[in-house]
Amino acid sequence: MTVGPQTPLKGIIGQAATRLASGRDLHTVEDLLGFLPRRYTTWTPDLSRLHVGMYAVVVATVRTATARRMKQRRGTIFEATITDGTQNLGVTFFNNYGHATKLVPGARAVFAGQVTAFRDRLQLAHPDYELLEDAEAADRTGLLPVYSRVPRIQNWTIVRSVERVLDVLDEWPDPVPADVRSRRRVMGSLEAVRALHLPTSFADVQRARERMRFEEAFLLQTALATRRAEQAQEATTPRAPRAGGLLEAFDARLPWALTAGQKAVSEEIAADLARPTPMNRLLQGEVGSGKTVVAVRAMLAAVDSGGQAALLAPTEVLAAQHLRSIRGLLGPLAEGTGLFAGSGPATEVVLLTGGQSTATRRTALLDIASGQAGIVVGTHALIQDKVSFADLALVVVDEQHRFGVEQRDALRGKGNTAPHVLVMTATPIPRTVAMTVFGDMDTSMLRELPHGRSPIATHVVPESRPGWLDRTWGRVAEEVRAGRQAYVVCPRIHDDGDDGLDGLDELAAAPAPLLVGDSADPEAAYEPWEESEEEPGGSPARPLRSVLKVHDELTRIPSLAGLRTAVLHGELPAEEKDAVMTAFARGGIDVLVATTVVEVGVDVPNATVMVILDADRFGVSQLHQLRGRVGRGEHPGLCLLVSASTAEPATQRLDAVAATTDGFELATLDVEQRREGDILGAAQHGRTSLRFLRLARDEEVIGIAREDAFALVEADPALASHPDLAAAVRDRLGPDRAAFLERG
Repeated sequence: MTVGPQTPLKGIIGQAATRLASGRDLHTVEDLLGFLPRRYTTWTPDLSRLHVGMYAVVVATVRTATARRMKQRRGTIFEATITDGTQNLGVTFFNNYGHATKLVPGARAVFAGQVTAFRDRLQLAHPDYELLEDAEAADRTGLLPVYSRVPRIQNWTIVRSVERVLDVLDEWPDPVPADVRSRRRVMGSLEAVRALHLPTSFADVQRARERMRFEEAFLLQTALATRRAEQAQEATTPRAPRAGGLLEAFDARLPWALTAGQKAVSEEIAADLARPTPMNRLLQGEVGSGKTVVAVRAMLAAVDSGGQAALLAPTEVLAAQHLRSIRGLLGPLAEGTGLFAGSGPATEVVLLTGGQSTATRRTALLDIASGQAGIVVGTHALIQDKVSFADLALVVVDEQHRFGVEQRDALRGKGNTAPHVLVMTATPIPRTVAMTVFGDMDTSMLRELPHGRSPIATHVVPESRPGWLDRTWGRVAEEVRAGRQAYVVCPRIHDDGDDGLDGLDELAAAPAPLLVGDSADPEAAYEPWEESEEEPGGSPARPLRSVLKVHDELTRIPSLAGLRTAVLHGELPAEEKDAVMTAFARGGIDVLVATTVVEVGVDVPNATVMVILDADRFGVSQLHQLRGRVGRGEHPGLCLLVSASTAEPATQRLDAVAATTDGFELATLDVEQRREGDILGAAQHGRTSLRFLRLARDEEVIGIAREDAFALVEADPALASHPDLAAAVRDRLGPDRAAFLERG
């Protein structure tokens, strides 16, 4: 029988296979070899070095051994004393099961287990052990792998099972081609697997991890390169603006000059739109850097060409804000009842959301289907089957990371030909994330802020400081009485915590924490699959501020007496949300108490203060986004980060946000503090495949792997000459689990 990755374990390791299958869902050779050790331990020749809690592997001689019936319950307890010649250690089994016939005085064995204490005496309770022949050396070399617990099976049995499988293994595919391995000086796949399971030194483990780290980066980049090659084969309609059309009219009526960055990015987009292959471009930039104007210019070019443009937003509040912004920018150019109605160029701009009335939705759907609406702004409602476009030329996706790949592709599929795609994010993306998550896209960047943006001062407000919170509300009152407005952001909607929707998660469900990679210290514990129950930022569990309760409290604070307050959150009906935002934008509300529904896209120039309660519960990029809602007019902005946490990770995060308004610097910190599962979208499709690669650390590895992968795909787009690589990309990543498609 040829033994390969899919060979069942049952015929190789016998009874242990049954317990591995029931305890850890391990059925095949590939399953078992993918069940990596959590950590490694060395052999301990000196019993005096042991301490409680240590996982010890010792070689010792049985000094005494006794078996006796237990007094309090049925059964026999077996107790032995083992020695290294100087120090003694107790060994206890709460059943006999033949131990008395093996562990007889004078027998030498290797024992492995957790050191505990009973009546002030160190002992090993139920350790793994293996008898040693007289010829075997007492000072064994190498490391002992320690695996996650499997019910009814000892760690030693797992080690022996892995040894047996590796001894009989005939074939093991290697997705990294030999020439790439040679050029990058990484070991082969099987060699790495052996080193991870049966290392002789920590150096072996480190080299194996380096190989697996490169493999993961190489697979991701190959998948991205393949996707880009497929996109290059797609055909679409070139979209160039017409002379004397909407785009020219729009540029002529802009009251300010475009920044150098806006001009450069607009030229890149225009060149993409003019090609017969679909644009697939990521536009990232600082908060307030003017991405909306760039997107509007692209949409007008699409309309000028006779097509339509759709802007997909993650929330109804943001969609309505985009509608107001676009209509405000276009002015009379948005008053058309057809693509080019009236005395000059104009087009209709419509909104489509799930919360609209039936009559409003019906009218919008008709305008979209007939082509009267040149620009369509909407939420997930845009991707429903009943929505039909006359000629969808351009898809603009705002805050793409809030959407799954299925949603984006559903909208792309509504074009007569493949539409051009422009993805926007106001969260600056470090190079490693851009290469890994958006690696199949061309990237444009806006770092320059338009003229007139006011500075924003940010301060941390520790709630433990007497009077600081009162002073916070006093500053809010001062700004409002000076004619300006304020936001107060809370992490929850309801005080009872039974929102059904956490305010932190109104734009997207928070990904489950996932620990991947390894320590910089090669001798540290390696736990690639261990979950963390710690809350974000290491903060202990505690009640979170809610919009409804905070709004009620603010009405009773003397310094805020007489101020006009209102609430905004995701559970409000669409009409009420729109009415609240409209009133706030027009100055009819002084203080808006909201969840993170105001995080992106909301533009109220007169708002100068933002108070973020429980700020330690928000991520770096989210805090930066929220802060960007103030300082958008002629007056300086003020952001106050209120926190009761004293946990070091949380305080460091808040101090970092307060120290800089450079979103790209903060984005790098965000990647360092977040986990790869968060970044790569593990929440949407189960665990990410990444177990070794860390985006915050492995930029060089990712860059090298990208160079190799794109060169390989350019020479062999279908991977016809690399079947192991093609299978690995398909099987390990898969169309539904591929992290790079999740825009995480």
